[in-house]
Amino acid sequence: MKVTPTELPEVLLVEPRVFGDARGFFLETFQAERYAAAGIPGHFVQDNLSRSAKGTLRGLHFQEPRAQGKLVLVLHGAVWDVAVDVRRGSPRFGRWVGLELSEENRRQLWIPPGFAHGFCVVSDTADFFYKCTELYAPETERVVRWDDPALGIRWPIAAPLLSAKDRAAPTLADAPVLPVYRG
Repeated sequence: MKVTPTELPEVLLVEPRVFGDARGFFLETFQAERYAAAGIPGHFVQDNLSRSAKGTLRGLHFQEPRAQGKLVLVLHGAVWDVAVDVRRGSPRFGRWVGLELSEENRRQLWIPPGFAHGFCVVSDTADFFYKCTELYAPETERVVRWDDPALGIRWPIAAPLLSAKDRAAPTLADAPVLPVYRG
C-alpha cells in the first residue's frame, strides 16, 4: 500500500495494493500492523455504512469530546470527500483538503480526531464505509456549515441535498465547541 500525507499532513491518503485478474480483484481495506506503521492508529471500535443519492452532502461533522478518527472509503459510486482542521490553536486551523474517493480508484482517507469530515455524492448513488476510533455519541456530535465562506471549500455541487442538522449548522467561527490542538 502507498500512504501519502495530504496538504494537511495528519490527513493521509491510502492507496491499497489491488490484486486483480479476469475473476475480479482483492485488496486489504485494513491490516492493523501495516496501517499502524503508516501512521494510522488501529484501535477501531465501530464500522459504519451509508448509502446516499447523487447530490447528497453529509457534513461537516465531528465529535467533541470523544473525538473520532475515521478511515473512509467508497464501496460503490464516487464522492468528493473533505477534511477540515477544526482544532483551536492549530497552525492549519480552518484549512481543508478534498479529493475524490470512488469504487474505481479504491483510495481511502485517514481523518484523525480533531478534524471535521464531510462528503458529497457525485455518482448516481454511493455506498460510503468508514471505521471509527471512538463510538458514536450523539450528545457530542458537532457540525460546521458546509458552505462556510471563511472555509471556502470548493464543493462540486451548488445546491446539495442536506439534512436539517446540516442546513442549520453554524460557521466555524460560531461553533460553540471545538477540539484543542495539542501540538
